[in-house]
This record gives sequence, structure tokens and C-alpha cells, in this order.
Amino acid sequence: MLSQTEITSRLVNLTEWQLRHGKLFREFVFKDFSQAFGFMTRCALAAEKMDHHPDWSNVYNRVSVELNSHDVGGITERDFKLATIMSEIAVRT
Repeated sequence: MLSQTEITSRLVNLTEWQLRHGKLFREFVFKDFSQAFGFMTRCALAAEKMDHHPDWSNVYNRVSVELNSHDVGGITERDFKLATIMSEIAVRT
């Protein structure tokens, strides 16, 4: 599990992600539902490969994501890796 200082310093490199209620949080906004759903599908495949599953929700063109590692009760390197992958997928979507 990462310390508060480590989390804060790593968030500098993840624009649009923030710390909210002890989790990494970001809301992605897309052109429409189809684009949002496509993003979620690509992210789900990446998350499954990592055996790391986000808490997320989708309403029309918005996808809200919360990441933390439930098994350790906090934020880990794995959360930052998935956040980075999700941000990269969003750019390509």
C-alpha cells in the first residue's frame, strides 16, 4: 500500500485523476453512450488481464471510476498502473 505522500506525488503525473474518499477517482466524458461503452469494454479487458477490477458506473456518455486495492485496503502501484492504462485508452477512444 502506498503512503499518502507517495499517492500525492504520483497524482501529479495523472492529470484529471484525484484522490476521493481514499480512492483514485476520475470521471471520463465521451461523445455518446456507444463511445463510453466501448471505453469500458477495452478497460474491462485490460483490468481482467491485471486481475484488478474497478468500481465504476456509466450514465449515458459518462464513466465514473474509483480505484483502490480491496485486498490491501488502500491504493497500490497496481491502481496507478490501471489508471494510466484507462487514461491512455480514453485518448484513443
